[in-house]
Amino acid sequence: MIGRLNHVAIAVPDLKAAAARYAGGLGADVGAPIELPEHGVRVIFVTLPNTKIELMEPLGPGSPIAGFLEKSPAGGMHHVCYEVEDILAARDRLVATGARVLGDGTPKTGAHGTPVLFLHPKDFDGCLIEIEQV
Repeated sequence: MIGRLNHVAIAVPDLKAAAARYAGGLGADVGAPIELPEHGVRVIFVTLPNTKIELMEPLGPGSPIAGFLEKSPAGGMHHVCYEVEDILAARDRLVATGARVLGDGTPKTGAHGTPVLFLHPKDFDGCLIEIEQV
């Protein structure tokens, strides 16, 4: 069921500064900012040969990323995203095995314009998992 690693997401307090570090010091291919009000974040994707890094900052104080940054003001790894072919079949299989889907279980549209769901970190060794249909 699980496909390739789509991206690793890093919460940052300053998206513009983080993007400059990746573009400057690391010489990475850094995309343009994308606002995702439904998720409460602004993101930039850094394209690597084998995957992507998603840099994320909160859109406002009610953002889940704002809460994350309160606990970790310097930022840090927020989640990993794996690709799946059929998000509803993946959700049903995960729920049947005891995994908890965050929210109401209805996929939302992610930054790539495709359906995504998040899985509870307590069910995956402390790591927040995003699954994305491709």
